[in-house]
Amino acid sequence: QVQLVESGGGLVQAGGSLTLACAASARTFSSYAMGWFRQAPGKEREFVAGISSGGRSTYYAGSVKGRFTCSRDNAKNTLYLTMNSLKPEDTAVYYCAARQSLGRSDYYTQQFDYRYWGPGTQVTVSS
Repeated sequence: QVQLVESGGGLVQAGGSLTLACAASARTFSSYAMGWFRQAPGKEREFVAGISSGGRSTYYAGSVKGRFTCSRDNAKNTLYLTMNSLKPEDTAVYYCAARQSLGRSDYYTQQFDYRYWGPGTQVTVSS
């Protein structure tokens, strides 16, 4: 069983930056591939970024590529999402997710790929 808790959300102006963190309870965090998803009001939850268990492979949704960076610190059991040049359309509840990885370089982009989810943290970008 893995418990995930996001933090770092808040209100920021357009063009600003924010870093989200996701603390994981897994004893073998380094064996889990991780992902970030978000859900805006009235919309379905969507993929934002994925990272392999070793941290060397990442993948981003087109809407955030070049602005967001997903990273992890396996020694601290923590996943990060650094968000720069934020836009009002980035406003959403952000969720981290985890799954046992099949390979050290594998990342996953679909919600059904992930077994464990955090409760989410709200990010609001004002114009």
